[in-house]
Amino acid sequence: MGGDSAPDVVLDGLELAAERHPQARFLLVGDEALVAGGLARRKRAARACSLRHAPERISGDLKPTAALRVRGSSMRVAIDSVAAGEAAGVVSAGNTGALMALAKIVIKTLPEIDRPALAAIGPSARGDVVLLDLGANVQCDARNLVEFAVMGDAFARAVLGLTNPTIGLLNVGSEELKGDDRVRNAAEVLRDSHIGAQFRGFVEGHDITAGTTDVIVTDGFTGNVALKTGEGALKLMRDLLRQVFTSSVPARLGYLLARPALDRLREWMDPRRYNGAILIGLNGVVVKSHGGTDAFGFAHAVDVAMDMVTHGFNERIRDGLSRLSAAGPRFAPASR
Repeated sequence: MGGDSAPDVVLDGLELAAERHPQARFLLVGDEALVAGGLARRKRAARACSLRHAPERISGDLKPTAALRVRGSSMRVAIDSVAAGEAAGVVSAGNTGALMALAKIVIKTLPEIDRPALAAIGPSARGDVVLLDLGANVQCDARNLVEFAVMGDAFARAVLGLTNPTIGLLNVGSEELKGDDRVRNAAEVLRDSHIGAQFRGFVEGHDITAGTTDVIVTDGFTGNVALKTGEGALKLMRDLLRQVFTSSVPARLGYLLARPALDRLREWMDPRRYNGAILIGLNGVVVKSHGGTDAFGFAHAVDVAMDMVTHGFNERIRDGLSRLSAAGPRFAPASR
């Protein structure tokens, strides 16, 4: 029931997802009176889905603390199904803050995780890049950053299919002396850890789109700013291209000649291909779809959830954290 055009976009997305994943089964949670008719008209989704009635919904502007009290909401019922082991993961296009709060409290974090992180995939000059944290934790210490690196490594292996993803720690410069104590401490621990061979040290903001490393690790404040800046830059580029190719008759003719290349560029930068931010570090898979996406984008969010489940994402995190604990990393006390 979440998202700007729910439930139709969700149902259309599940129709696509059911075609891509014919063996998958989905628990669709929502107001039966509003959902049942639309589900029946989408044959593939109807065969793959069972419908569970949830009479209430969490609005986009409801505060997370208030959302915790709406126990009959579709979001809460869906998350409860993961906590109870009925479902392996949840995909929602609803209220982000409410989803994060409910998931943390109901599904809970993995035993050795201090804080879960919000991760997503974006485009770069060398292929897809994983960025985390994107806003779940505004303030982080060195331990959090190291845990994010372990989770980012597992995510890149499970979703991008990389054997040994390279990892970079976002900083104000690439030199070893740059940054504050927590960033330098995290870098020291990562160099001595089991993923030390994959760690490439500090990276800067331009390295995100350059694809210098496969995984970029940072705190939630910086990551969210970087994400929104990147989204704004892509929108600006699209708007400028539109202005250039509609400015004159010769420009329109130039567009016709360049159209095949521009179509490939549009497909590569299509934000729907990167829909599906993941709250990682929980005892279950939680994927947040953009509320304004269409069916193609929602289906992609389902694809991400499927990859995480089928490739044993959480098991990879547990393994990485146990190896980190066995090495006994030393963290400097947080400065106050």
